Amino acid sequence: MTTIDPKAPVLVTGATGYVAGWLVKKLLDEGHLVHAAVRDPDNKDKLQYLDALAEASPGDIRYFRTDLLEPGSYAEAMAGCELVFHTASPFSMNVKDPVKELIEPAKMGTRNVLEEANRTPSVKRVVVTSSCAAIYGDNADRERAPDGVFTEEVWNESSSVEHQPYSHSKTLAEREAWTIAGEQERWDLVTINPSLVLGPGINPHGTSESFTMLKQFGDGTLKSGMPRWGVGVVDVRDLGEAHYLAGFTPSAKGRYITSAHNTDLSDLAAPLREAFGDSYPFPKRKMPKWLVWLVGPLANKLMTRKMISRNVGIPWQADNSKGKRELGLSYRPLEESVVDFFQQMIDVGAFSPAKGR
Repeated sequence: MTTIDPKAPVLVTGATGYVAGWLVKKLLDEGHLVHAAVRDPDNKDKLQYLDALAEASPGDIRYFRTDLLEPGSYAEAMAGCELVFHTASPFSMNVKDPVKELIEPAKMGTRNVLEEANRTPSVKRVVVTSSCAAIYGDNADRERAPDGVFTEEVWNESSSVEHQPYSHSKTLAEREAWTIAGEQERWDLVTINPSLVLGPGINPHGTSESFTMLKQFGDGTLKSGMPRWGVGVVDVRDLGEAHYLAGFTPSAKGRYITSAHNTDLSDLAAPLREAFGDSYPFPKRKMPKWLVWLVGPLANKLMTRKMISRNVGIPWQADNSKGKRELGLSYRPLEESVVDFFQQMIDVGAFSPAKGR
């Protein structure tokens, strides 16, 4: 049981990120002092959205210059903190060198933050944003999961530098975290393992892979159709709440799958068509696996035939009951997440003027 003093400052790494934004809002709304670890505290354009949150809340925020890959750079930001949220991590699928761009930064960043926790006597708990990618690499991995369902007990053993390197990097980073945590007894580790994160960002001009993917639903990139690719989905607002509860629930422990819906990429367009009609070229067709096999690698070099064979047409299913039971997590409807996210993109001019509705 770990009890956090609500008056102590709380560190959030990667504070300007997509996932961190809603966590920072929750902390500020609850009156906490947030130590926001960022690359450049002088970049007012990047910080304006967090500044606005602080001005409208009873909490306060202080910025600290940090570098994920620089040992010791989190010392000042972590000083006096009992609770550390480590959300900063590279998330990019299109990389030229997965070792240098994904694996080394993910492992080194985790190591730098957690070794700083070892040197900071005030720290009692570290909450790390991991991923369901550390639980599975391909939907076909369900064959090895208990009753065909992904749980917190399952680890990704199918990814590698050559196949699904992003998932491989998340697996190695989380294993690194558990190794470091297990070598000491002063602070405890909790990991949040989200599935595909959707929903409006605190920064409406976000650049995460989630923004890129949903934008393609409305800009015509996917109008020829979508493969039946099973995924889990969680709203970024619910994910922020999950982090908060993982930090401040004394009995929280271990890993938490944070995923609201077992769904399919091809089904995400349905609520968009319902909400926005024919104003945008949403995909309507579900591409058969044989067609994805033929044209997928030609349209996207990241979509290898091995990925297609191990994911397309295979449902995704995970058990999120541990988080509901131990943290009291609840989730909003999928339609709300997708529609709110797309509406935010419209509001900031992410698309050319829509056709008449």
